[in-house]
Amino acid sequence: MSTIFKANDENILKAAEQIKAGGLVAFPTETVYGLGANVYDSKAVAAIFEAKGRPRFNPLISHIAEIDFLKEYVQTDERVMALAKKFWPGPLTFVLKRIDNNPALDLACAGLKTATVRMPKHPVALKLIQKSGVPIVAPSANKSQTLSPTTAEDVFESLKGKVDMILDGGKCAVGVESTIIDLTGKDVVMLRAGGIALEDLQDFLGQKVLISHGNPDMPSSPGQLLKHYAPKKILRINALKREEGEFFIGFGRVTDCDLNLSKTADLKEAASNLFSYLRLADADKNTQKIAVSPIPEKGLGLAVNDRILRASYRI
Repeated sequence: MSTIFKANDENILKAAEQIKAGGLVAFPTETVYGLGANVYDSKAVAAIFEAKGRPRFNPLISHIAEIDFLKEYVQTDERVMALAKKFWPGPLTFVLKRIDNNPALDLACAGLKTATVRMPKHPVALKLIQKSGVPIVAPSANKSQTLSPTTAEDVFESLKGKVDMILDGGKCAVGVESTIIDLTGKDVVMLRAGGIALEDLQDFLGQKVLISHGNPDMPSSPGQLLKHYAPKKILRINALKREEGEFFIGFGRVTDCDLNLSKTADLKEAASNLFSYLRLADADKNTQKIAVSPIPEKGLGLAVNDRILRASYRI
């Protein structure tokens, strides 16, 4: 178990058979690596929660490979389909009302009357879903509340022995999870900042997108727990300079740092590097803490700051 396989056609077919048989498969998406199972197989979905140590009140995202399938899975309208055609495949997730009360979906949906769904952009993810013939429910392929995986090796380190196959499709391009928006009401509400910027959504919709951080005790989507994406070391945010014993991750023109998320202040580059740099900082034996420079609250910076803030939370 947990062996890494090159994501070629042969191994994708083997992985699809694992999904059909109730197994767990870790696979690459453009955001982070996902831990996948057949959404209709409640035992397989339960195995995801067990492997991750994830609270069962925290809903999971269903991944589909065809936009038109959305109409068979959840309630849609012109606004929903327009957003799907504009941003899918890509790092945007919808929260929508379920079409029926199929009990097979209850665990994946955390008992809610809504489902959380997206169409990933990564070709390996799309092919795996197509060959499996079912939506694949998949949170990030790591232990709950730890750093999200952006490589197959990250998955192996976190979940070795708890997953049937790991498909290696290289490093994830976006590097942070998808943006999640609630489309169940008149207003569009962002529940989690991610790979699609707030500004891009507002420009397309021609209206303001509201922002909600949700209820961490009863989340309506993934990514709303107060502590999430966390390294083992204490993390200090908005750091202007290094303090004693810290591994300093800079941004932009910061030079006195161990790593720089983007020397050119490119927020896309910063998002792509975030989890891998936090992982390197956490593993450094010469420091006891981590500090991260301020990141602008615009574009993908909203998602980067969200991850850093949750990573810094201490109970």
